Amino acid sequence: MAHKRKVEVFSAGCAACHEVIDAVKREAGSSDEVVVHNMLDSRVISRAKKLGIQCIPAVVIDGKLASCGGLTSVNIEGLKAAGLGKTL
Repeated sequence: MAHKRKVEVFSAGCAACHEVIDAVKREAGSSDEVVVHNMLDSRVISRAKKLGIQCIPAVVIDGKLASCGGLTSVNIEGLKAAGLGKTL
């Protein structure tokens, strides 16, 4: 089985978060595993703190914070540069 890039979206369920989730899923490729985390879960909050997430929605690619802070701050082109959608 081939390795997949782990793309995590940290969300509070708001409209801005849903737009980012939809955009990430739309741009993800076959090499990406997209996981959505609900920030209302205390375990997710703990993981977010460890990753340095201070605002949401946030996108983490393979354990590295790639984007944080709402629609204007989540740049799909920047996420693509970080590997989103690229074949491994």
